[in-house]
Amino acid sequence: MLNKVVLDTNCLIMALSRHSEYYPVWLGIQVGQYTLCVSNDILSEYHEIIAQKTSVTVADNVIRLLAESPFVEFVDPRYHLELIQADPDDNKFVDCAFAANATYIVSNDKHFDVLKAIDFPQIQVLKLIEFLHTLL
Repeated sequence: MLNKVVLDTNCLIMALSRHSEYYPVWLGIQVGQYTLCVSNDILSEYHEIIAQKTSVTVADNVIRLLAESPFVEFVDPRYHLELIQADPDDNKFVDCAFAANATYIVSNDKHFDVLKAIDFPQIQVLKLIEFLHTLL
């Protein structure tokens, strides 16, 4: 069974470039090394930030690829746990991970560190470099 993973937006962006050391994370979605879990809120944020940093065309292509991938699981979180107080916008990733029963959230954002001190739900957070090493 494939690990289920939720990627923070910045981690996805860092993995998109063919010249990035994190490119294997992007390739991992395409070849089925893991299942990427996303919600509509996450896809909207992906599109918005990718369009800002590159172009709308690139953002459209990334979202289309994700939408058509058999290795992407669409999740509709029913619970809003509100576990991250420092940046409530990050809760969409936690809620998706909880709903999908994901193995990891991959993020370099320190706001996710609060999850280490929470007994329930147990959601493991990996830095992007740590996740990359699980794929290699």
